[in-house]
Amino acid sequence: MRAMRHVGERLLPAAALTTALTLASCSSVPLAQRQAVRLQRYEAYAGKPIREFMWNTGYKSWSALSRDKLLVWTDLDRPYLVTVYHPCTDLMFARHIGITSTVDTVQAHFDFVTADGWRCMISTIRPIDYKRMQRATHRPAAAPAHTTQR
Repeated sequence: MRAMRHVGERLLPAAALTTALTLASCSSVPLAQRQAVRLQRYEAYAGKPIREFMWNTGYKSWSALSRDKLLVWTDLDRPYLVTVYHPCTDLMFARHIGITSTVDTVQAHFDFVTADGWRCMISTIRPIDYKRMQRATHRPAAAPAHTTQR
């Protein structure tokens, strides 16, 4: 049985913190450049494409990363980078999305993201290694090497 779930723009605390830190550190950088940096950051921690993902309790939140890419959170630390085929509406300005699924499974090349009247087929799904991403983000800076000789 196919199902459609709709969720408004809600960010989880960890995602909100990540976004806030990114935006605060880039406040003098143009919006397009900040968006590109944010997308590159998630892509750097994205794994190889997978065929599907399951969401036993639905998805928790989503965040648009570009015109055709969005981040879908199924749990506090389980995001997926979802890319849709063209043509599709500009996901950056969507206020609500829906994602089709079959028996709580979202599949590439079969399911769709719906936004503002568009029905966009999912082309790829890539899991994000969010724990590794957080470790890299929170890694303390290396202390400078002191070579003081006496």
